[in-house]
Amino acid sequence: MRKIDYQLQSKQVIDIEIVEMLTKLHEFKGEQNMFLNIKADTLTSLLEIAKIQSAEASNKIEGIYTSNERLKQLVLDKTMPKTRGEEEIAGYRDVLKTIHENYEYIPLKTSYILQLHRDLYKYGSKNFAGKFKTMDNVITEETASGEKRVRFVPLESWETPSAIEEMCLKYMEAIELYETDALLTIPMAILDFTCIHPFNDGNGRMSRLLTLLLLYRAGYHVGKYISIEKKIEQTKEQYYNALQESSKGWLEGKNDYKPFVKYMLSILIACYREFNERVNIWNNKTLSKSEQIAEIIKNTLGAITKTEIKEQCSGIAEITVQRALADLVEKGDIIKIGGGRYTKYVWNSDRK
Repeated sequence: MRKIDYQLQSKQVIDIEIVEMLTKLHEFKGEQNMFLNIKADTLTSLLEIAKIQSAEASNKIEGIYTSNERLKQLVLDKTMPKTRGEEEIAGYRDVLKTIHENYEYIPLKTSYILQLHRDLYKYGSKNFAGKFKTMDNVITEETASGEKRVRFVPLESWETPSAIEEMCLKYMEAIELYETDALLTIPMAILDFTCIHPFNDGNGRMSRLLTLLLLYRAGYHVGKYISIEKKIEQTKEQYYNALQESSKGWLEGKNDYKPFVKYMLSILIACYREFNERVNIWNNKTLSKSEQIAEIIKNTLGAITKTEIKEQCSGIAEITVQRALADLVEKGDIIKIGGGRYTKYVWNSDRK
């Protein structure tokens, strides 16, 4: 079995770009602590939005869908799942809640990983829930033409328990004994988890849940308020490319963690920037509701839908959002694209 040494591997991935990204994230962490102390009302609203987006995006990556209305009811625990897909969304919701509320008491240990996987499938009758894979599996990808092909062959099933045990041990050792920067160690451990592919099903969703867990334990709480899963889903092609690049040669211990580390750091930076923008907009007492909506569109790269706008300003009534959009379009501040349910809005670049 390949050797894991996160202390050594952390030193090997360091370059100027990664140092700059780490410095920025350390700054964001300090600002985050300030916001957590003084902006409780805003954070509560962001938390509810992030729950819905996270459950939707992480399952969407795996091809699991339901309607927007059903999704919201499921995540807010106002209905019971009716389909297999909804069972898995509800399971993700519950594991997400467990991590949000109890991360301090959930170290990276094999027994906890198995419990979280069991709860991911608590609404179905899957006999593999909470158990490591019993047969060898492969990681596949679908090409643009719809053809499925093998991307990576993980460890054999008999090696899985000891590999996960080693991963957990070496992670805790790097963090607690050698005080390795968690922002480097977390993506490396998640890459290893993905390459081990320890379960018959649910490996992708578990990898993203474990990412949140380890970030929370390291003091990076932005994933509670800005959905990391949504950012990954929005950049799914880059996500899979980074996984592929960093998994080459993994079985032989010759892989390069750097592409996946850089990708995950970039996702975290994007989340913190959005977090700061939203909090600052919502707490700017000099802005009217219409001006808040305008700022949201202005700070969005590309187009944004009315649904996405409502998600970012849940305290503003839908009719107010609709009137503000109509007024902004009429004044020429924003440009309306398309119509009906597919309508999007973009800031007019000719405006300041």
